[in-house]
Amino acid sequence: MSKTVLLIMAAVVIILSSSVRAEQRLMVFAGAASKPPAEKAAKAFEKKTGVKVDVVFGGSGYVMSQMILGKTGDIYFPGSSDYMELAKKKGVVFPETERIVVYLVNAINVQKGNPKNIKTLKDLTRPGLKVAIANPEGVCVGVYAVEILEKNFTPKEKKAFKMNLINYAESCEKTATVISLKAADAVIGWEVFHYWDPGRIETIPLKPSEVIRIGYIPIAISTFTKNRDLAGQFINFLLSEEGKAIFRASHYFMSPDEAIAWIGEKKPIGGEYTVPQEWIRK
Repeated sequence: MSKTVLLIMAAVVIILSSSVRAEQRLMVFAGAASKPPAEKAAKAFEKKTGVKVDVVFGGSGYVMSQMILGKTGDIYFPGSSDYMELAKKKGVVFPETERIVVYLVNAINVQKGNPKNIKTLKDLTRPGLKVAIANPEGVCVGVYAVEILEKNFTPKEKKAFKMNLINYAESCEKTATVISLKAADAVIGWEVFHYWDPGRIETIPLKPSEVIRIGYIPIAISTFTKNRDLAGQFINFLLSEEGKAIFRASHYFMSPDEAIAWIGEKKPIGGEYTVPQEWIRK
C-alpha cells in the first residue's frame, strides 16, 4: 500500500474521530429557574457518560431568542410552560419530546428575618417599600408575577405597587439575587428561592386564593440539534431516579400533589398568560 494512500486513510480516521468527539457535546439553553440543580445534573451526566454539557442560563424568552438567532442548541429547558408553548409555535422544539421535570409555586421572597414585616401580597403596596419583579417580557417568573398582580389588585393597588417597583430583573437568578443583596425589600418569585440562599432569603406564602396557577419546568429537544439521540439521553437522565434526586435535594416540587399541598388548594397546572402591554418597558 502506497504512502499516499496510508496518509489519506490516516486523515480520514482523524476527521471521523474529530467528528465523533464533536458529537459528544450538548448545548442546553435553560431558564434560570432551574439553575442550581440543573448545573449539578449536567455535571452528573458528564461524569456518567463522558458527554460535555454546556448550559446557557438566562430569562427563558431571552435564551430562546439566542437559539433562534444562532440556529443552535440541542435542548430547550425554560422555566415555565408559557415559553415552551411559544417555542412550539416558533418551531424551536420537537413537541413530541416535551417532558415535565419539576413544579413551581409563586411566593413573596423577602430578606432573612423579614425586617419590613411583609405578610401579604397587599403589603407590597405600602408606601416606602422597595419591590422588584422579573422582566415579564422575557422571564417566566415575571410573567407569573404580573398575572398575580393583575388578578388580585384593584387599579388603585396596582398603581401603589408600581410606585414601589424599583427593578425588572433579567432572570430568575437575578430576581433572587435582588433579595440576597438587599437591593429590594421583596420580590414576587418562586417558593424555591429560599433554598437557593437560605441565609439571606425568606419566603412568605401567598394566600391560596392569590395563587393563579402552578408552574412547571418543561424540557424538549431543539429542532436545531445535530444529535437528537444524545439530547434524548440527557432528558431521560433528568427524569431518571438519579436525576430526580438532584432536583428533590434542591427542594423543588416533584409532582403536582406536592405543589398543591404547599398551596393548600388545587390550582390549574401550566398554561399560558399574555402580559398586558402596560407592563412591557420600552
